[in-house]
Amino acid sequence: MALSLAISPCPNDTFVFDALVHGRVPGAPPVEVTYADVDVTNTAAERGAFDLVKVSYAALPWLLDDYHLLPCGGALGRGCGPLVLTRGDQGDQGDPGDQGGQVGRVGRTDLTGATVAVPGDRTTAYLLFRLWSADRPPARIEVVPFHEIMPAVAAGRYDAGLVIHEARFTYPRHGLTALVDLGEWWEGDTGLPIPLGAILARKGKVDPVEAAGWIRESVRQAWADPGASREYVLAHAQEMEPDVVDRHIALYVNEFTANLGNAGFAAVEALLGRATDAGLVPQTSSSRATAWTS
Repeated sequence: MALSLAISPCPNDTFVFDALVHGRVPGAPPVEVTYADVDVTNTAAERGAFDLVKVSYAALPWLLDDYHLLPCGGALGRGCGPLVLTRGDQGDQGDPGDQGGQVGRVGRTDLTGATVAVPGDRTTAYLLFRLWSADRPPARIEVVPFHEIMPAVAAGRYDAGLVIHEARFTYPRHGLTALVDLGEWWEGDTGLPIPLGAILARKGKVDPVEAAGWIRESVRQAWADPGASREYVLAHAQEMEPDVVDRHIALYVNEFTANLGNAGFAAVEALLGRATDAGLVPQTSSSRATAWTS
């Protein structure tokens, strides 16, 4: 029987899963793929819609009763955190550095009274944003499809936008500036990498040992022959230039993709522990205890 898989169309996911999707992983079943933004997969996973699914680490407290956390295939690293962007022509509206992180050239430096567009209410990006802005939260949050956030902020429909992935490389083209790099803030505060996206295997439907083996073999093949996935990756990244695609893969596909390891699990547990203490997510057992970690 075919395995149902849900991933994003982003280059890191298509690069990692190319061999598995196209039947080049020995012993793996055929795969039926759904491509969707992570906010969509977070919700679908809560319904048990897929056998293997990419979700936000921030969504784990709602999902670990029904899914195994796999120690590979996801997105976790350093220097790859979400950005809070504002227009670069809004003038000085506060003291630079009021909320930590880096302030761009000219632009908003305070989110008091602001309306902020975010890519999903259970994304890791938004959870990091809530932890960072806890003392001075914005006035209003709106969930907006990821690809619409930068144009909407540039057009003045939102005061700021929370962005992820390739937006790290392209936001200056929209006339935007980075108010804060939440990855730098997180790493500076914790010393840990940034846990972004996780791969889950549905309990009772997928053997987590086998699934981790398939994914690791798919990752191995991707690294061994990057050209093999090129056509597939570019087909799902039509709005990205090839150099942006390459930078995206280089940043998000790293040692943690093959194995979370102790540092990876520590990062996940720190994120969920802080969020639980702040009352932002339900209490959950240790991510390590609910994962297959061999």
